[in-house]
Amino acid sequence: MLCPMASAGKHGSVLVVEDEDDIRAAIAEILESEGYDVTVASNGREAMEELSDVRYVPRLILLDLMMPEMNGHELLVRRQAIPRLRNVPVMVLTAVTTDVPPGANGLLRKPFSVEELLEAVRSMMPIAA
Repeated sequence: MLCPMASAGKHGSVLVVEDEDDIRAAIAEILESEGYDVTVASNGREAMEELSDVRYVPRLILLDLMMPEMNGHELLVRRQAIPRLRNVPVMVLTAVTTDVPPGANGLLRKPFSVEELLEAVRSMMPIAA
């Protein structure tokens, strides 16, 4: 579900990395209804596959920490090694910690409301006037 042009949507592109199908689908639906282009991945490995396309630079990454194959901590480290992705903000979605992990820009505690999600996304990627 790669979005080749990161700014094609009204508000830009968001990569949602979440292993829980229902949560991932709900986040995607909410953000798409608000005018964001959404690309999804079910783990860090899939996210890195999406991010390996040099044409794709999302405006924001929403990242679960606890996932199979490649967890969120490992993805944060690998993202820092790719110069074109270093400045892409990352909002961690987690029920496990209250500390923002190294390499992330913010944290949203699960469970969260639709309003909390949208407020967090807007705070990380303000809508251009």
